[in-house]
Amino acid sequence: MSEPIIAVERVTKQVQDSTGTLTILHEIDFTLQARQSAAIVGASGSGKSTLLSIIAGLDTPSSGTVRIAGNDLFALDEDARAALRAQKLGFVFQSFQLLANLTALENVMLPLELQGRRDARALATEMLGRVGLGERLRHYPKVLSGGEQQRVALARAFVVQPAVLLADEPTGSLDFATGERVMELMFELNREAGTTLVLVTHDRGIAARCDRQLRIEAGRLDLGAMAM
Repeated sequence: MSEPIIAVERVTKQVQDSTGTLTILHEIDFTLQARQSAAIVGASGSGKSTLLSIIAGLDTPSSGTVRIAGNDLFALDEDARAALRAQKLGFVFQSFQLLANLTALENVMLPLELQGRRDARALATEMLGRVGLGERLRHYPKVLSGGEQQRVALARAFVVQPAVLLADEPTGSLDFATGERVMELMFELNREAGTTLVLVTHDRGIAARCDRQLRIEAGRLDLGAMAM
């Protein structure tokens, strides 16, 4: 079998609070191959979003490490981690995280421009058309619906053709019908791009569509609940 695209190796996260040491994650260990999809599920406060942030290199573990395409994230300095994120990772958040002072087109162009791509406008225009927003290129986030904003976020994530897409409750701010349409689009884009998808969700229906389910309970990975 080829080298996994994601390898989470004995990741533990502890923080100090007024009562002493709080363990948020305890020796989480799993791998994902390229093109696999995995849902991280569990109760609120179980450590799901913390784990996703560590996989992204946005948070650091107390011990253990994460390898993305063979690169040890926490052997890299901040600049090198940021460069790896820009090259390998795409992100979709519950709160969309669009820049309010940029149009839909400019939001999608931004990661391409950061890569120095001269074809950023053409690629962003094409991707916004792909998600059904070809007529909304010059609209600012404040005049877009929640579903439209999340589609802009999907376009921004996929336009750089990331090896890995990380999504944190991507339908959490949307009504059920809009969320269903957004998730259908996410899975469709993911299949087309051959991306490895890791998403945090409370929705059992969404989780069931993934190749694997990684259940976190009180900071520990429930091996009995892992499904291939």
